Amino acid sequence: MNPLLNVDTARANILADMKTLEAETVSLPDSLDRVLAKDIVSPIDLPPFDNSAMDGYAIRFEDSAGASPDKPAILLLTMDIHAGSVPDTRLDSGHAARIMTGAPIPAGATSVIAVEDTDANWAKGAGSPLPAEVRLFRELACGENIRLAGENIGAGDTIMTAGTLIGPAEIGMLAGIGRPRVDVIRQPKVVILSSGDELVDIYDELTPGKIRDTNGYTLAGLVRQAGGIPIRLPIAKDSLESIRALYRRALEINPDLLISTAGVSVGAADLVRVVMDELGEIDFWRVNMRPGKPLAYGTIQGVPFFGLPGNPVSTMVTFEVLVRPALAKITGRAINQRRVKATVADDIRSDGRRTYARVTLSREGDRLIARSTGIQSSGALMSMALANGLAIIPEDVTLAPAGEELEVLPLRQID
Repeated sequence: MNPLLNVDTARANILADMKTLEAETVSLPDSLDRVLAKDIVSPIDLPPFDNSAMDGYAIRFEDSAGASPDKPAILLLTMDIHAGSVPDTRLDSGHAARIMTGAPIPAGATSVIAVEDTDANWAKGAGSPLPAEVRLFRELACGENIRLAGENIGAGDTIMTAGTLIGPAEIGMLAGIGRPRVDVIRQPKVVILSSGDELVDIYDELTPGKIRDTNGYTLAGLVRQAGGIPIRLPIAKDSLESIRALYRRALEINPDLLISTAGVSVGAADLVRVVMDELGEIDFWRVNMRPGKPLAYGTIQGVPFFGLPGNPVSTMVTFEVLVRPALAKITGRAINQRRVKATVADDIRSDGRRTYARVTLSREGDRLIARSTGIQSSGALMSMALANGLAIIPEDVTLAPAGEELEVLPLRQID
């Protein structure tokens, strides 16, 4: 019998085969959670002009010298500047301009005093009649409360590099420099294959001897979460004709990745394996991990293929450990399987393979505590629904006692 393949070796072999997909151009709103394909250089300054950081009065800072509540500086009001307007008059010494947040700073002004630091009453709104004068109750420094042109970014600055995952803030920046379309890495089409006479879809009646195809729906969610486009095909029956038709239909879609579950156990006389061998170059691995020892990996007519174990938890764990990094590489995302350290609250046993135990992580003081979700059967899908992390017990270790610190692969945000 072939020795078990090390998990890290399996992942490295898979990643060596993966190539980042080509770029496509999408509209700015559609770029959310996509990966930037090219560096972005700003054609303009942001902000494009000096503007006020608050509602108040633009002044020459020297005119506020010595101002206090007991001895206010008094300035004549000569301008009223609203956001979107362009002042065409220079501000002279001894004068002030009422100004709104974001409005351009008039020539000659060097600071903005907040309305709260004056005697102004804006209770009637910023559009109220302009008073003749304003009293200043404090001294200002030069440049105070002014946002300078280009202080955020300057024309010619590289504001984002290829590989950046675009979030709401990045969309805002791109909108600010006037980019209606963006070059991003194309999303992979991932076809998900299910077969078995025992499987029925969620819309079908659950008759004796049948089970619902949970893996197909679970994988679709995982693929979408990882940046791919999941494509579920109808369940094939346990016949060579039906399974061949399923795989041929999958290839007609021109997918970037194929994922199936079940039919990869060592020694299993399974029709799926027959079709895999007919259509592609597939290796059948026994990986040193629990859950999820059996794995098929290779290509089917040049398309990367993963044959994952059939048990629901094994499917999810092998996806997290081996498939998610592959999808990260082809979508241009960072391959970052972040680990955290946590103290286990319960004894966790292993059979000596690298074990990924389902746990709930919570913060207690300055420590992370990992508690077992209970039953660790590879068919207990509820244990994955409860878990927000996978505690990793290293190879050749059969017991992680309560109180021991382990590495944990987070599955969700830790509260």
